Amino acid sequence: MTLHLVRHGRPLVVPDVPAAEWDLDPAAYDDVWALRSGGRLPTRAAWFSSPEPKAMQTAQLLTDADVGVLPDLREHERTGEWVEDFTAAVRRAFAVPEEPAVAGWEPLTTCRDRVVPAVRRVLDVHGDDDVVLVGHGTAWTLVVAALTGEPPDLARWEALEMPDVIVLDL
Repeated sequence: MTLHLVRHGRPLVVPDVPAAEWDLDPAAYDDVWALRSGGRLPTRAAWFSSPEPKAMQTAQLLTDADVGVLPDLREHERTGEWVEDFTAAVRRAFAVPEEPAVAGWEPLTTCRDRVVPAVRRVLDVHGDDDVVLVGHGTAWTLVVAALTGEPPDLARWEALEMPDVIVLDL
């Protein structure tokens, strides 16, 4: 079984709107289509997506297959004020995962405790099938750490493109 963790395409950023509500930027469709045709995704797989619009829209562009929407695959919840230095804020979240890195953000442990069990349930149900999950970079960083037993790879998180894919052979 191979797990493909796809980070959504570039969103249309609206600073006064929570990131969980952002749509995929139509100018980024070509990037998503390039991932679809690039040979990095399986031709047959079970597909699931985060419920966030940018993730669902990415999934719809990546496959003609049915895509299940799993609420627990949503990203690390971030509400409140716009954060200028987003990378530094996420690094703080990973450094002290039990506490909100920014007012209005959930502790990273809460995200992990939601996303990782959801991924494990999908893997349990789909046994030997390849699985593609379309979602979010921070959530996938937590999933990779949990499934590999390694610490979260923040350098890989920072290097992820929009869209991008992390492949794990399980």
